[in-house]
Amino acid sequence: MARLLIILLSLVCLMVVPACQPVQQSSSQDKIGVVVTILPQQEFVTAVGGDRVYVTVMVPPGASPHTYEVTPAQMALLSKARLYAKVGTPVEFELTWLEKLIAQNRDMLVVDCSKGIGLVESSDEHEPGMDPHIWTSLKNAVVMVSNICQGLVQVDPSGRSYYEQNRDAYIARLNALDGEIEASLKDIKNHAFIVYHPSWGYFARDYGLQQLAIEEGGKEPQAAYMVRLIQEAKNKNIKVIFVSPEFSTRNAETIAAEIGGRVVAIDPLAGDYLDNMRKVAGAFKEALK
Repeated sequence: MARLLIILLSLVCLMVVPACQPVQQSSSQDKIGVVVTILPQQEFVTAVGGDRVYVTVMVPPGASPHTYEVTPAQMALLSKARLYAKVGTPVEFELTWLEKLIAQNRDMLVVDCSKGIGLVESSDEHEPGMDPHIWTSLKNAVVMVSNICQGLVQVDPSGRSYYEQNRDAYIARLNALDGEIEASLKDIKNHAFIVYHPSWGYFARDYGLQQLAIEEGGKEPQAAYMVRLIQEAKNKNIKVIFVSPEFSTRNAETIAAEIGGRVVAIDPLAGDYLDNMRKVAGAFKEALK
C-alpha cells in the first residue's frame, strides 16, 4: 500500500510541476519589431539595434524585390512591428505593396532609408529613370544606417546612446571597407563591365566604373541588342559577364561564349552585407585587371 501511494504521489508531481514552471517567451517578444524590404537592410538594422531589435525581411533570399509577392504570414508580422525601414527608391515591391503593408499597422513608423541620398539615372538605356539599387554603394549604406538609427531612436528613445554608439561603430566599418575597395580598384586597366540586371550603378559611380546591362527595360534583350552588346564587349575587352542569383543566366552565357569570356555570379541582395561587398569588390578587381 505504501509503495502504491508513493507511485501515485510521483505521478501527481510529474503532472503538476510542469504546469507550475514559468512559460518561456519567444526571444522576439521583448524586442522591437523592425521590418525591412531586403536582406542587406537586415544587417544595417541589426548592427544598430543589436539585442534590442527583432528583424523581419519581406523579400527572402533568391527572390527579386522587383517581382516578389508578400505572404499572409508576413502581413501578420507587420501588424506587430513598430518600425518599417523601406528602401525608399522606386523598387517595384515597395511601389506595389507599401500602402497595403502600412494599412496593416497604422501605428508603425515608416523610415525612408533613401532620405539624403542623391539618386542617379539608371544605366538601362531602354528604361530611363532613377536607379533604385542604392544599397550597392557603401557610401549610400552610411546614410541608410543613419536613417535607421534615427527611426529606432524615435520609437525607443531610451536606447538612444546604445543605438548611436552602434551606428558609429558600424559606419566606421563601412568607411574602412569603402577605402579598402577604392584602393584595390585604383589601378585596374579596364573600367567597363557587363551585368544582366543593372544592380551595380552606384558601385560603378563610387569607383569610376561603367556598367552595361543585358536587360532591355527589365525584359529579355532582343537579338539586335545582343549583337550590339557583344560587339561593345569585344571593343572594350570585356571578358566577364556578371549575373545575379535571382535572374536567368542564359543570355549572359551566350555573350560570354561569343567573346571568349566567362560568367561570374555576384549577389546584390546577400544578407552578410560587409562580407558580400568585399567579395564583390574582389570579383570586380579580378575581372577588370
